[in-house]
Amino acid sequence: MAETKTLRGTKVKMTPSEAIVETLVAEGVKHISGILGSAFMDMLDLLPTAGIRFIGVRHEQSAAHMEDAYCRVSGVAGVVIGQNGPGMTNMVTSVAAANQAHTPMVVISPSAGTPTVGWDGFQECDQVSVFKAITKETVRVTHPGRVADCLRTAFRIAYAERGPVLFDIPRDYFYGEVEDQILKPHQYRVDSRGCGSSESLDRAAEILANAEYPVIISGRGTVDSDGIEEIRDIAEHLTAPVAVSYMHNDAFPADHPLAVGPIGYMGSKAAMNTLKKADVILAVGTRLSVFGTLPCYDIDYFPKDAQIIQIDINPRQIARTHPVEVGIIGDAREASREIMKRLKDIKPNPKQENLRLGEITNEKQKWEQELVDLAMIDGTPINPRRALLELTKVLPENAIVTTDIGNVSSTANAYLKFNRSRRHIAALTFGNTGFAYPSALGAKLAEPNAPVIAIVGDGAWGMSLHEVSTAVEENIPVIACVFNNNAWCAEKKNQVDFYNNRFVGADIQNPDFAEVARSMGAVGIRVETPEELGPVIEAAIKSNKPTVIDIQVDGTQLAPPFRKDALKMPTRLLAKYSHLDHKNWDK
Repeated sequence: MAETKTLRGTKVKMTPSEAIVETLVAEGVKHISGILGSAFMDMLDLLPTAGIRFIGVRHEQSAAHMEDAYCRVSGVAGVVIGQNGPGMTNMVTSVAAANQAHTPMVVISPSAGTPTVGWDGFQECDQVSVFKAITKETVRVTHPGRVADCLRTAFRIAYAERGPVLFDIPRDYFYGEVEDQILKPHQYRVDSRGCGSSESLDRAAEILANAEYPVIISGRGTVDSDGIEEIRDIAEHLTAPVAVSYMHNDAFPADHPLAVGPIGYMGSKAAMNTLKKADVILAVGTRLSVFGTLPCYDIDYFPKDAQIIQIDINPRQIARTHPVEVGIIGDAREASREIMKRLKDIKPNPKQENLRLGEITNEKQKWEQELVDLAMIDGTPINPRRALLELTKVLPENAIVTTDIGNVSSTANAYLKFNRSRRHIAALTFGNTGFAYPSALGAKLAEPNAPVIAIVGDGAWGMSLHEVSTAVEENIPVIACVFNNNAWCAEKKNQVDFYNNRFVGADIQNPDFAEVARSMGAVGIRVETPEELGPVIEAAIKSNKPTVIDIQVDGTQLAPPFRKDALKMPTRLLAKYSHLDHKNWDK
């Protein structure tokens, strides 16, 4: 190929497709998820030779869920692609979920060819406008010669702002001839982050040193920065209990004496009762989301008067939901390390520490016993809590668990415990169903030697079971634990509590999911007693085959309302609906 010298190095003559693929290779991309389409077939043809695996899913929504989880486990930004128009709009839900989860991702978005834009051609859609509100940035390729530069920009922003970026390229721009240089990532983006201002770090250490009851909340940023050891150092030095943020149960080792578990919906009462006592909160790598700090179990646990020290890499998240005493814009690990340096010379009060440790131990023991007692209540056929308890008993130390949204998946927040990071992949506050199974596939791609288990309700399973075909075809041996209660039970609980047991749209008529799985080439097992479940999961892990476990659980044993904060008792003003008014239920 012809070469020309530039001040930065050597430019090489190549096609735009080659420039895109070589940039992906430089970024360490090992696979791309999506469904093939004519719009990017010229690029697709290069992937096998480039050493990039194309994972063909059954629905494009699954692709971005896969790459979301892949990034959360590996730390490497996922890449997705689809046909222009419907292929891309099918990804909207999962890209929005990744955006709210702060997961770096590059969404390669082939769009209508430039000669026909605006003529409402076949599969034409203004994808930039569609994705603008659910990505950190939309990068539009304005000239074929800019493809590599624009893709580099997409990766730079995805990593810097922690979220998906749309790389929109007209389908005719894959063809032609360009001269460009393929840069290495360190030449166009910086991965290392700072620790924050020294003044803020000094003030944070001072507040912690003078705290009577400091409590740490460790979140996703701690996991992403590999900063758990630094959190442990601060906690042990201060004898400060450590809670984890909503659905990030892997953000601090559960077996540590100072660990009190997760806050948020269906979290740990030990964490909530401990946090209530805090006069100082050190919130590390968490945005302290509104939903993740709402009262639960009728415990209004988030203290109103505590001084909050919040560390976050994104300045937009500081004090966004709760006023802070000190905000530190910095990397969770680096900032925590600097705070610890400032605390080393401070000698805590041993008497106060022993009292606090005793309180923590007592709260944890009470909560653990309550979880077991609730699980051991008989169900017909299985109490869902009992199924969760039996599942957690047999999980290996390195197991990764993905959780969907819904009644059982949310209840899992109380039962799931991890001693390693990057083990808990949850749907988080975007709250879309159909997340857990494709995410399990992505997690398995990131860590092939770890067992990966998806906790899925039967409603969410209806949205994702088609990807069993992907698991079989691509040989991705994940285990789906489908909690089958024949209803959308999170919403059904609202109809129990707020609508006088009037069920509209709540009940589901399911097939035999185990039989369906077998017909798709996977292992399918139906479980009807709690004693069966542990051995079945252990056998599934050992088999290393795609497995679906259809767990028959009681549809009447329900968690508290999921959105108690957003519902009101119904009133009806028109006469024809008066019998539905809550004031008339007893009449």
